[in-house]
Amino acid sequence: MRLAYSLVDWQALAPGLHGREAWQDWAQQGTVIDPQEPMAKPQFLPMMTARRLSGGSRAAVECGLALLACQQVDAIVFTSRHGELERNLRILTMLADQQAMSPTDFAMSVHNSAVGSLTIAAKAPLVSTSIAAGIDSFQQGLIEVSALHQAGYEQVLLVDFDGIVPDYYLPWLSEQRINFPYAVALLLRAGDQLHCTGRAAAKERTPSPLPQSLRFLQQWLAASPTFSLPGERLTWHWERNYG
Repeated sequence: MRLAYSLVDWQALAPGLHGREAWQDWAQQGTVIDPQEPMAKPQFLPMMTARRLSGGSRAAVECGLALLACQQVDAIVFTSRHGELERNLRILTMLADQQAMSPTDFAMSVHNSAVGSLTIAAKAPLVSTSIAAGIDSFQQGLIEVSALHQAGYEQVLLVDFDGIVPDYYLPWLSEQRINFPYAVALLLRAGDQLHCTGRAAAKERTPSPLPQSLRFLQQWLAASPTFSLPGERLTWHWERNYG
């Protein structure tokens, strides 16, 4: 498998990281993201919408709105391994305790609630997809982006995000190395700026301390000419074209 893209623009949010200069410093210095640092307050997201969203979804929609405000976007792909896991655990807990569940939790518990909130907040009825594919969600999102390029959508917004995984689930997620809300938004065109080749992952895979999208952003901002994104089944090898 060989795919190619050009990165038109990007946005990202994580605890203590907001704005391009902060992200550039993080990528070049290799510092660890501190989950105790605060998330930046939304600048594009309406307050009432922000209050309804979980931490990861809030970051994803804010990043998406920031790019929609200044760029042409023809289609949207959201990827998230866990989606609304916090909200769904609350619903299950309320049901187990035979208590009334929150209408907001019920309405916003589906996996595509974040991308739906983005198109509603932006008043942009764009083609959208929401993908969950385990630790490879970002990789699968890139394949979806390529499919949309082939279908004629020139600039596709890919937003990868996750929120806090509740402690209840952590014993079953031994590879979960970080646990804080984050979002990475990439506006991608078909092009030759970036090439990636998928190869079978090694049987004894070394888990990355960062999710695939944050690892991608780190290597991009550090101007790495080549880098790899390990996954469950495929390791994607990236080559950057400076021509």
